[in-house]
Amino acid sequence: MSVLIEVKNVTRVYRDSGGNPVYALKAVDLDIKDGEFISIIGPSGCGKTTLLRLIAGLDKPEEGRLSINGQEIQGPGYERGYIFQQAALFPWATVYDNVALGLKARKMFAQNKEKVREFITMIGLEGFERAYPHEISGGMAQRVAIIRSLINEPKVLLLDEPLGALDAFKRIELQEQLVSIWKKTGATMVMVTHDVDEAIALSDRIVIMTPRPGRIVHIVTVDLNPGRNRNNDDFIALRKSILEELHLVISRPQPEYNI
Repeated sequence: MSVLIEVKNVTRVYRDSGGNPVYALKAVDLDIKDGEFISIIGPSGCGKTTLLRLIAGLDKPEEGRLSINGQEIQGPGYERGYIFQQAALFPWATVYDNVALGLKARKMFAQNKEKVREFITMIGLEGFERAYPHEISGGMAQRVAIIRSLINEPKVLLLDEPLGALDAFKRIELQEQLVSIWKKTGATMVMVTHDVDEAIALSDRIVIMTPRPGRIVHIVTVDLNPGRNRNNDDFIALRKSILEELHLVISRPQPEYNI
């Protein structure tokens, strides 16, 4: 697979209330291949969401460069979809209208009406087209949010803990649907998660980050059989290895950059 997204020597600095610099990311390098599923894990505050926002073009680095297909990322674009932890559907719009929103904004709705219904059917929500967000469950709403982004056929889908608010059973169900959608669409997926099992179950590679300032300390290639049974010995061994790595990352002293 060819490299689709390049993150080169990226540093992002914020300012605290006293005007002191706080390094969210420091000298981050990452290549993401076309069509792969990447998960980013690490302790809270390590810059996972900051990195995702930079790839989305919702934020800019102080140093370094981010590019997609060799073109520097200057801002948001239709080739990148973004899914938040909460579904963030428009409450006044039906399921159908929420899914169609992006097509209407791009003036492509008239020739794609059937595509809206196809995507709704793909995630098992046929019959709910005219339902409003308050009339469906959290899991259903998150499925709507996912296809709302996918219907614009983005090259990249960026997922910021999209399943974090769901109960365990719904979460596993939606993980399986997400893998199915990924395989059907061929989109590149980049997901932030705190759930190690989720990362192993879905990903080709898992990026482990350090506490602030966020750096990539290790990238794990997930080489498991299709299906990825969570009770399988290889799955359990990989989980143990990643948890041990995370424990070392959290306990390892980090340099201070409040200068």
